Amino acid sequence: VQLQASGGGSVQAGGSLRLSCAASGTIASMNAMGWYRQAPGKQRELVANITSGNVTNYVDSVKGRFTISRDNAKNTVYLQMNSLKPEDTAVYYCNALLWVVVAHEFWGQGTQVTVSS
Repeated sequence: VQLQASGGGSVQAGGSLRLSCAASGTIASMNAMGWYRQAPGKQRELVANITSGNVTNYVDSVKGRFTISRDNAKNTVYLQMNSLKPEDTAVYYCNALLWVVVAHEFWGQGTQVTVSS
């Protein structure tokens, strides 16, 4: 599976962006799809993920502001980001997880999100 992330950009604090992750294969077969981010000098962290059963999970710092969703028909996962803060500035990566005996992870290229105060 190849993942193509898009939608990043530069916004002012309080603004919104929507990230998209288009998959070359069917995402319905994936156990989970997620978004991670990595800020300069920091480790990559999970921002949000959504399971094949549409159960969602968010890091505390984005709860109430970000929404992850998936469109299986379009093989695309979205991350709607509202009320953006400067601390949301990072490179955002799309991830797909498939459990077949062991975990198989697929990564897209990053998309830069920059939030200015």
